[in-house]
Amino acid sequence: MADFKYEIIERIAVLSENGKWTKELNKVSWNGRPAKYDLRDWNHEDEKIGKGTTLTEEEMENLKEVLAEIVK
Repeated sequence: MADFKYEIIERIAVLSENGKWTKELNKVSWNGRPAKYDLRDWNHEDEKIGKGTTLTEEEMENLKEVLAEIVK
């Protein structure tokens, strides 16, 4: 697997914790690219990263609108 670099630009929220793992919403820059919203599991203690997804500003706005409709 190829090496990759990341930098957490902004820590937004820890959504849950399970042992050493946390599910977090952050703004992350991957491989020096502009930061995106990032939702994934992190194990900061052991420097491990779980599978997750990244969202652009536009995608985050769309998600916000969808969530406002379904979460009452």
